[in-house]
Amino acid sequence: MGVDLGELVHKEEISLEVLSGKTIAIDAYNALYQFLSIIRQPDGTPLMDSKGRITSHLSGIFYRTAKLIEAGVKPAYVFDGEPPKLKRSVLEGRKEIREKAEDRWKDALKRGELAEARVYAQASSKLSKEMVEDAKKLVELMGLPAIQAPGEGEAQAAVLAERGKVYACASQDFDALLFGAPRLVRNLTMSGRRKLPRKDIYVEVKTEMIELEKSLKALGLDRRKLVWIGILVGTDFNSGVKGIGPKKALKMVSEGDSLEGVFGKLTGGMDVDPSEVERIFLHPLVDEGCDLKFGEPDGKGIVEFLCKEHNFSEERTRSTVDAMIKALSEKGKQSSLESWFG
Repeated sequence: MGVDLGELVHKEEISLEVLSGKTIAIDAYNALYQFLSIIRQPDGTPLMDSKGRITSHLSGIFYRTAKLIEAGVKPAYVFDGEPPKLKRSVLEGRKEIREKAEDRWKDALKRGELAEARVYAQASSKLSKEMVEDAKKLVELMGLPAIQAPGEGEAQAAVLAERGKVYACASQDFDALLFGAPRLVRNLTMSGRRKLPRKDIYVEVKTEMIELEKSLKALGLDRRKLVWIGILVGTDFNSGVKGIGPKKALKMVSEGDSLEGVFGKLTGGMDVDPSEVERIFLHPLVDEGCDLKFGEPDGKGIVEFLCKEHNFSEERTRSTVDAMIKALSEKGKQSSLESWFG
């Protein structure tokens, strides 16, 4: 879920053309959960192959990534490793929420309430180790890096951006900014028309860019104080302080000069030591020597994996592979194939 900084940071709508020729580190787990949530049948049932294995995430990765490549974007997927200890209780809580949502989904189906069923189905999305391994395999078959982070994927992606190895991070969550990403791209893997839950209304979801320094300057903060705001409103590693939203948190940290000065005034206390959460964001566990290698898409391997093993439409899969390979060699999409493989 991440930290709620949406009403504080400066967001700018961009087109995919702005990202053409640029490498973007995508928070893989964040994208996979998006695909699992969105790509479903009307009653909420995910896409599955003939053996009953869920394939919604593979469909999302394949078709959306192909579109990004056609637009000249160079995606690199970064996968989560071992979560920090502080996150484990959060993950347990999310598991419980998913289980309750699954029960409500089944109940809504019994009552014939398909719209309600779909809402609960989306909230019940689960990602297994097998699904993650299949996602990595597909990413690599497409000639893209599948980076295994030692800890948080967003932290690894942020460090890659900070070191200039990628242009930006892509995630729906704002945590990448707290980890130091100079640029965060939102809605990269889910732009387009989306139906609002429980309403027969569609909205246009557009890709947007957030620049860390621009937002910090506008707020009159440094990154450390932005982390304090995150801790006050709640992160993946701690519950927020009751009654404190982003604007109140901004006022508090603007008036404080130290971690102790800000958090020492809280009457209700914190569920964890704020200095531990601060340390996770300012000194995350990452692979300092991480490098990215791009290769040629394995068209035959993609068809074998998606069509023969997971029952994807061979005609549509081949058409998508052909369009992707054509885009890589087209003049104007990449300056040369060497720029892709480099």
